[in-house]
Amino acid sequence: MKVLIATSTTDFDPTEVAVPWKILKAAGVDVRFATDTGLAGYADKRMLDGNKFYLLKPVLIADKPAREAYAEMRQDPAFKSPISYDEIRVEDYDGLLLPGGHSKGVIPYLESPDLQNAIVEFFAQDLTVGAICHGVVAACRAIDPATGKSVLYGRKTTALLKRQERLAYNLTRYNLGKYYLTYPETVEDEVTAALKSSTDFLQGPLPILRDSPNRMSRGFTVRDGNYLSARWPGDIYSFATEFLEMLRA
Repeated sequence: MKVLIATSTTDFDPTEVAVPWKILKAAGVDVRFATDTGLAGYADKRMLDGNKFYLLKPVLIADKPAREAYAEMRQDPAFKSPISYDEIRVEDYDGLLLPGGHSKGVIPYLESPDLQNAIVEFFAQDLTVGAICHGVVAACRAIDPATGKSVLYGRKTTALLKRQERLAYNLTRYNLGKYYLTYPETVEDEVTAALKSSTDFLQGPLPILRDSPNRMSRGFTVRDGNYLSARWPGDIYSFATEFLEMLRA
């Protein structure tokens, strides 16, 4: 099996990329990468060192297992040699993973027509697609030319919740400004607007505690056919494990 992880060149979320990478690699999946520039990417540094998070640092930064997975992933030859979005050949892969990230460096990833075209083709071929957090924005912006609508139209999904995005912004805005607001419109609002019905957006239980290999029940995912979505790094182990199960099926 071969999976493509698409990321921004800068500011992607380390947990949402490295933890699935580690779980997939451990299962024998061939994991490749694509970035907007075709250059090796690097994660949002603040999510690794907690700079200016102050008292919120233990809550907001990537946890230790995720930071360790990220350090390990950076040594992977495939991570060091990504392709660019315009080089993606969908027929070469069994699945696509769309992680998130909220700092402004992810904007080229979220707005790339080349990546959006590839996403449309992954859905058209009914391949496994997983999107988490802002990665769902990348999916919802992929417009199927056959219908003129988002590939998520008619599907159920989740994504970063408005309450999560606004809370993170309000807790950090005095020190970090709009660091937690990628766009004026929240992820939940943009994704919901692309769906057939607002009821197709599922919020899940209150996202307070992160899941882990030993506490999978804390995570929340939404599966619709070969499409899987999740909300934030706190859902990552459930998300990555279910994505792997979908590939195997």
